[in-house]
Amino acid sequence: MGMIKSEYDVESYSPMGTDHAEKHIASSLPVYADQTGAVPGESFAIGDSLYARIQRFAGKYSIEQRGIERVPEDERTDSGLLKVGTMWLAANMVVSSFAIGVLAIPVFQLGFVDALLTILFINLLGITPVCFFSTFGPVFGLRQMVLSRFFFGFQATKVIAVLNILACIGWSSVNVIVGAQLLHAVNNDVPGVAGIIIIAAGTFLVTMFGYKIVHQYESYSWIPSFIIFLIVLGQFVHSGAFVNLPMKVGNSEAGGVLSFAASVFGFATGWTSYAADYTVYQPRTVSRVKTFFWTWIGLIFPLLFTEMLGLAVATAMTFDPETFEPSNIYSQRYEESHIGGLLAAVLFPPFGKFGEFCLVILALSIIANNCPNIYSVGLSLQVLGRWTQAVPRFIWTFIGTLVYCAIAIPGYSHFETVLENFMLVIGYWLAIYEGIALPEHFIFKGGFSGYDPAIYTSPHLLPPGIAAVAAFLFGIFGAIMGMAQVWFIGPIGKRIGTPTYGGDIGFPLAFAFAFISYCGFRTLEKAKFGR
Repeated sequence: MGMIKSEYDVESYSPMGTDHAEKHIASSLPVYADQTGAVPGESFAIGDSLYARIQRFAGKYSIEQRGIERVPEDERTDSGLLKVGTMWLAANMVVSSFAIGVLAIPVFQLGFVDALLTILFINLLGITPVCFFSTFGPVFGLRQMVLSRFFFGFQATKVIAVLNILACIGWSSVNVIVGAQLLHAVNNDVPGVAGIIIIAAGTFLVTMFGYKIVHQYESYSWIPSFIIFLIVLGQFVHSGAFVNLPMKVGNSEAGGVLSFAASVFGFATGWTSYAADYTVYQPRTVSRVKTFFWTWIGLIFPLLFTEMLGLAVATAMTFDPETFEPSNIYSQRYEESHIGGLLAAVLFPPFGKFGEFCLVILALSIIANNCPNIYSVGLSLQVLGRWTQAVPRFIWTFIGTLVYCAIAIPGYSHFETVLENFMLVIGYWLAIYEGIALPEHFIFKGGFSGYDPAIYTSPHLLPPGIAAVAAFLFGIFGAIMGMAQVWFIGPIGKRIGTPTYGGDIGFPLAFAFAFISYCGFRTLEKAKFGR
């Protein structure tokens, strides 16, 4: 396909003609685009601007130069869907997923079978949007936050991008804390700050180079983690420490299950807001069914395996019924070093130094978990406006790394509370996102044929976003009504569990409120604006 040489406004990419007053704005960004709005890779280094010089420097070291610009079809050559599966396999075959399963026992006071069933069914629900939106990357060659413009409009997508930035930074902070706890469990002389910096530096080295290196790293990084989790499983079974904790009954059980489900859902569906980022270089002709399937396999296996393993190991923890003080090695080590301590209780007594080596490898597996977060945070930042897009993605990756380290270091001592609360909040906003994006796709666009990807930089052709903003507010209202947090219990959430703790149904209410209200608002919006 031929290319048109023209000058484009940084934010809208609409032709600027001879308006010299604004001409300087575009001079730092690519000026070549084809008829579909796609920007060829070689155009990023054209010119003498600072942007072009930085991009040429990056190109010398094979650092990905592309940001949120649409990928031309002739550059979507990343054939082979196995790497899509291994991408998500590696990102979830990590100790952070193991930690989710552990929460069922000390935090939500569940039995084994009810927690196991919650993990199974909520993960099946939570990963479905991730798999679905992964199919958009090959079709349109656009990143997930840019695709969000077709659901939320050009301006409102910036609000969604801010939420996604917070999610990327927050998840990275939580994950790196887990890894630092593992290193501390191996050697008490290793402070949490050192562990955080080691893992963050490794993550930055991978994500700095971009899409291809992230996929290559994730293709193999899951293997040692999987082997070590198998060792944990075998040794724990051999120890005989597993306890089939009975399922409770009544309001406390209902509240515990629903609140644990919110945590599981938040972790599983947390990848939705950058799902298409990791299929954007796949050929347009690739099967959407196969893309969905490989994403599904890559997500469901590690999530179920690690969370169920974490749940099983957590059943071994015993506490004094009166003081709730730890009363065996599992609970004692968990009290001392949280997740790292619990894994140490399984591995250290029988394996000694080899057990310590296993924990170090699991700590470094956090790199695979954080790669999608830190790669995508730069793309989300570029969506915010002219100047953010003028900053290359890899520079934003570095800044994002500094920010999440600054959050994780003071938060190191409060991991469990941070993890529980953060997971629930993430589940809320992503449930709203899905409650708006899904009806727009299926009802108002009638499927993939209803999109014109060439208009992704044209605010006046994209949806106005009024309906999406209004529905988002309704979704927030639904989440507030159903949430059950330590700092607030909604009126509906309070009626489900015990009056003290409630039961969290914030995410299904957030989705339902957003979905229903969006259908009504969007119908009126299309009738008024015709787009």
